[in-house]
Amino acid sequence: MAELLSQAGNVGFPIVVSIYLLVRVERKLDELTKAINALSRIISEL
Repeated sequence: MAELLSQAGNVGFPIVVSIYLLVRVERKLDELTKAINALSRIISEL
Protein backbone atom coordinates (compact mmCIF):
# COMPACT_ATOMS: atom_id res chain seq x y z
CA MET A 1 0.00 0.00 0.00
CA ALA A 2 2.83 2.40 0.86
CA GLU A 3 4.49 1.67 -2.48
CA LEU A 4 1.26 2.46 -4.31
CA LEU A 5 0.93 5.81 -2.52
CA SER A 6 4.57 6.59 -3.25
CA GLN A 7 4.08 5.89 -6.96
CA ALA A 8 0.93 8.06 -7.04
CA GLY A 9 2.89 10.90 -5.45
CA ASN A 10 5.74 10.53 -7.91
CA VAL A 11 3.52 10.28 -10.97
CA GLY A 12 0.89 12.82 -9.89
CA PHE A 13 3.16 15.86 -10.05
CA PRO A 14 4.31 15.27 -13.66
CA ILE A 15 0.71 14.68 -14.72
CA VAL A 16 -0.43 17.98 -13.19
CA VAL A 17 2.47 19.86 -14.80
CA SER A 18 1.75 18.25 -18.18
CA ILE A 19 -1.92 19.20 -18.06
CA TYR A 20 -1.04 22.77 -17.08
CA LEU A 21 1.43 23.11 -19.95
CA LEU A 22 -1.01 21.60 -22.46
CA VAL A 23 -3.69 24.11 -21.46
CA ARG A 24 -1.22 27.00 -21.84
CA VAL A 25 -0.05 25.76 -25.24
CA GLU A 26 -3.65 25.36 -26.40
CA ARG A 27 -4.41 29.00 -25.54
CA LYS A 28 -1.29 30.17 -27.38
CA LEU A 29 -2.25 28.11 -30.43
CA ASP A 30 -5.72 29.67 -30.43
CA GLU A 31 -4.18 33.15 -30.34
CA LEU A 32 -1.76 32.23 -33.12
CA THR A 33 -4.60 30.90 -35.26
CA LYS A 34 -6.54 34.14 -34.83
CA ALA A 35 -3.46 36.19 -35.77
CA ILE A 36 -2.83 34.11 -38.88
CA ASN A 37 -6.47 34.44 -39.95
CA ALA A 38 -6.35 38.21 -39.45
CA LEU A 39 -3.12 38.43 -41.44
CA SER A 40 -4.65 36.33 -44.20
CA ARG A 41 -7.65 38.67 -44.41
CA ILE A 42 -5.40 41.74 -44.56
CA ILE A 43 -3.23 40.22 -47.29
CA SER A 44 -6.28 39.22 -49.36
CA GLU A 45 -7.58 42.81 -49.19
CA LEU A 46 -4.37 44.12 -50.75
